Amino acid sequence: MHTRACDTDEDWNPEPSPKRRKRPRKSSSSSSSESAAATRGRGRGKGRGRRSQSVPAVSPSTSQVSWHNVDEDDVGPSKPVFRPARELGPQLVKTASYTALQLFQLFFSASVLQTIVQHTNSFGSRNHQGRDKAWQTISVEDLKSYLALVVYMGLVKVSSVTDYWRRSQVYSIPLPAKIMSCRKFLNITNALHLRDPQDDDENERKKGTASYDRLGKIKPLYDNMRDACRTFFHPSQNISIDERMVASKARSGLKQYMKNKPTKWGYNLFVLADSLSGYTCAFFVYQGKSMPSQNGLSYESVMSLIDEKMLGAGSKLYVDNFYTSPMLFRDLLSKRIWACGTIRPNRIGFPKTTTNRLPRNAPRGSIQWLREDELLFVEWKDTREVLMCSTFNKAYEGDTVQRRIKDNDGQWSQVYVPIPGAVLDYNRFMGGVDLSDALIGYYKVLHKTRKWYRTFFNHFVDIAVVNAFILHQHLAREKKERPLTQKAFRETLVLELAGLESATAAPPASSVVCHNPKHITDDSTAGRRKCTLCHQKTPVMCATCEVSLCFLPKRFNVWHAQGGKY
Repeated sequence: MHTRACDTDEDWNPEPSPKRRKRPRKSSSSSSSESAAATRGRGRGKGRGRRSQSVPAVSPSTSQVSWHNVDEDDVGPSKPVFRPARELGPQLVKTASYTALQLFQLFFSASVLQTIVQHTNSFGSRNHQGRDKAWQTISVEDLKSYLALVVYMGLVKVSSVTDYWRRSQVYSIPLPAKIMSCRKFLNITNALHLRDPQDDDENERKKGTASYDRLGKIKPLYDNMRDACRTFFHPSQNISIDERMVASKARSGLKQYMKNKPTKWGYNLFVLADSLSGYTCAFFVYQGKSMPSQNGLSYESVMSLIDEKMLGAGSKLYVDNFYTSPMLFRDLLSKRIWACGTIRPNRIGFPKTTTNRLPRNAPRGSIQWLREDELLFVEWKDTREVLMCSTFNKAYEGDTVQRRIKDNDGQWSQVYVPIPGAVLDYNRFMGGVDLSDALIGYYKVLHKTRKWYRTFFNHFVDIAVVNAFILHQHLAREKKERPLTQKAFRETLVLELAGLESATAAPPASSVVCHNPKHITDDSTAGRRKCTLCHQKTPVMCATCEVSLCFLPKRFNVWHAQGGKY
């Protein structure tokens, strides 16, 4: 029987939403990170003045050993053999043409739309009883028009929803009025319901009992979105898990307070994303301390998102120091999932020996490492100390990174310092969830609402649009076509949802194919390949032809101008 993955869930202790404003507990930030991207190992500290409830015992296997320096060779593990359960990328017919609406409806299917329409009509009819005007029943086409406006409002921002229909010289926006009247839009917004109102009433009567479902109002759409995200895309070998905060000011027990987050108040989602594209592969909503966490929240959240039957064998998972623990990494290995991440020195299972550890005044680029069976612990000195744990990296493979230092005369100069492979991989592939958040944040459809379930509805629309856009990108590249930008994709989707434009696929490839350079991200080649012409190492390849070429006009452009000949 395994022990806990962390001391307590106080390592990550979001505050519940108070009915009245109260003073938040102070949290301390524990940093073990590189000055660049490795600083994302965010410390979610304990409460003010608190100390750890338990002191991890010294591991018998590491109490007498010492840390090693880079001069000592590390017998690293064999490289993971990636055997995905399905073909990588979109799980669609690669040769077929899909419109923006068809890709979006993979997540908001016809049955899902019909269910929302049915529940919205039931809730609207009940709320309009006794009023002068009865509820006007809406159809699936009305809901599509409503969704078109929701997506459109993420493209064109105004201060108030009603400003989209104002007929003035300042606010002259003709498209919303063509799609739907302002009154009808507001009526659908007020009556929008994702679950049968009778089921909601029955669930509310169970409030305070163990059978009460805190996510009941969003459950049908919530379950469908999670299934669709897993079904229509298979991630690459590199995946990452992190949190996502959905901002909200609605009063709800699900809302959390995270002092060290840019979005401090909102709903917290744990997300598994593809590191290369940012596709949201899996997620779940954090429901507070009522969620079972036998081995700690960090351990349980990773295990609930990882499905080895869907991923296959050989995936590489990247996590920050909130999740990383020796127990978690060993259990992931039993599922044929390799892992890498920053780690806190107070984790149970972290080597407690101080023999040959890096001193505080160690020079930049110093590396010490310690291997315990399949686990590698690396200590690296940059501007600050970085602690890493990995199950597939070697301690040091000769990599260097460029840094700026100031000499005694106050002059800055460029130097190359050694860097562990675990830090390089972490900085390269940890940002999958951040990339997904960025794609959502550009045209976020979220508007102010007092109903918490409407906030989730808007966020699910965001997830569906961004995932559909990523599918479009992959399919276009498969057919050597130039994909739409996200803005153009959303504009096309708005018109297709509103029925104002015939459904058209992505523009076909023209006689002149656009050749754009991109960085090589294949970890098997450490991000560099031989140039097809000069045979020197280059970090650049053509995104269309997938031919590695030096990024020089006389090589990159001439190669394509002469049809792949020099």
